[in-house]
Order: sequence, then structure tokens, then C-alpha cells
Amino acid sequence: MIKPGALIPWRASWSYLEVIARFERKGYKLVGIKVVVPSQALAAKHYAEHDGKPFFPKLVNFLSSGPVVAMVWEGKQAVKYGRTMIGATNPLASAPGTIRGDFGIDVGRNIIHGSDSVESAQREIALWFKAEELADYTPSTAAWVYE
Repeated sequence: MIKPGALIPWRASWSYLEVIARFERKGYKLVGIKVVVPSQALAAKHYAEHDGKPFFPKLVNFLSSGPVVAMVWEGKQAVKYGRTMIGATNPLASAPGTIRGDFGIDVGRNIIHGSDSVESAQREIALWFKAEELADYTPSTAAWVYE
């Protein structure tokens, strides 16, 4: 998910579109995408594992502060390698070439969220998307990308 701030017009041309392009170049298949302004309730559900932690209110306020681009990507080990492409939570600790290393500002505004496990991904997809909003298709390049 591209977080608020990345859709600011002066940033849009070099952040969220580049994120999508990076996942596509890696061979992942985009099966769901939408722009949403999350309610505080949705943001709190999304980050429920952090409820009770000192930074939780700021996290919820930030996620609900503007539009996000919610996405669902499919492909071999999409969660594991997606996290590698995204980089460390703190952009200052993220390697150059990762999304957070290239575009992140600080740990509280690190531009992107990626599920940390398949189970988290399933829970988060159910929060953000209805089943009928996810496309089921085979890309024409699938035979060349996957063995």
C-alpha cells in the first residue's frame, strides 16, 4: 500500500508510479488496486497489532490523513521478495535501490506498507478489498517469467 504523502502532485511522478513499475518489472501481477481515503477505524484495524503501543495513535492518524493506493500483488513468494524490494521500516536503514531507501522520508512517513507474512497479507486484503474487486487472469508474459 502506498501511504499518504506519496500522492502529493509534486511527488506522484516519481513515487507511486515507480513503485508499481518496480513490482511489474520484477514479474509480479497486479490483481487489485484502488485509491482510498481510509477512515480512522479502517486504519486502526489495519495496524491492530500495534494497538496499545505509544506510536499507535500517530500511525492511525497518518494512515487516515489522506489517500492511499491499496494494491494486491501475486507471484512467487510475493510477500517475502516484496518486503525485500520495499526495504527496512526505517528509510535511513534501507539500502539504496529499495523503495524506502530511494523514496522514504522517515520511519513515520516511510511511503509504503507491505505485509510481513502471508497470513497478514490475507487479513489485510480482506480489510481493503472485496473478493469481486480482485482480478483473476494470466498475464501473457507468464510463460517467460515463471518456470
